[in-house]
Amino acid sequence: MLDLREFLLILIGVVLAIDVHECAHAWSADKLGDPTARFLGRVTLNPIKHLDPLGTVMIVMSSLSGFGIGWGKPTPVNPYRLKYGARTGMALVSLAGPLSNLLTAFILMLPYRILGTTIPPALLTILATWAFVNVILTVFNLIPLPPLDGFSVLMGILSSIRSPFMRKVTQDLSQVEAYGPMVLLAVLAVGWVTGRSILGAVMDGPISLLWKLVAGW
Repeated sequence: MLDLREFLLILIGVVLAIDVHECAHAWSADKLGDPTARFLGRVTLNPIKHLDPLGTVMIVMSSLSGFGIGWGKPTPVNPYRLKYGARTGMALVSLAGPLSNLLTAFILMLPYRILGTTIPPALLTILATWAFVNVILTVFNLIPLPPLDGFSVLMGILSSIRSPFMRKVTQDLSQVEAYGPMVLLAVLAVGWVTGRSILGAVMDGPISLLWKLVAGW
């Protein structure tokens, strides 16, 4: 069972990771032509601007289990103002979030990659925990299920393929988008009740691979 120190370490790590993630969405949308998020003060690393009530509850609950995860307040984006078209533009904005988490993980582990075992153990624990949280959120958000970023990335890829079949697939997926959050919460609930996480089974392999790239172990 987690002690208070471990819980707080994971909790802070998740809040910081979501902060970076949502700021990256807002920044990339602004750079791609839609200033909506910037006008609302979302191009900032102030976590108060990005925390979502339900997502914050999820952060706390998941941190208690030692597997911190959650989501922030959705970044407002007008896809029709984005460069490269609505679908492609949204795919790029969505991809910016997970990529920012992956970059953050690399930066956090740089001291270890440079100094190795000479780095103080307490500092390494903090950096590795926060880096691992960012790796988890990178993989989690790339799952192609709405409202996660992976769904927008998938839709952007499919819409770029010019064929009647792909157009039909994109239209069908758009119609089930509204049900995505309920499906996601149901999948998470099954894991809590049964102790066998479906998401964990899907995410374990990619997380291990990215962690080896980030930390080298």
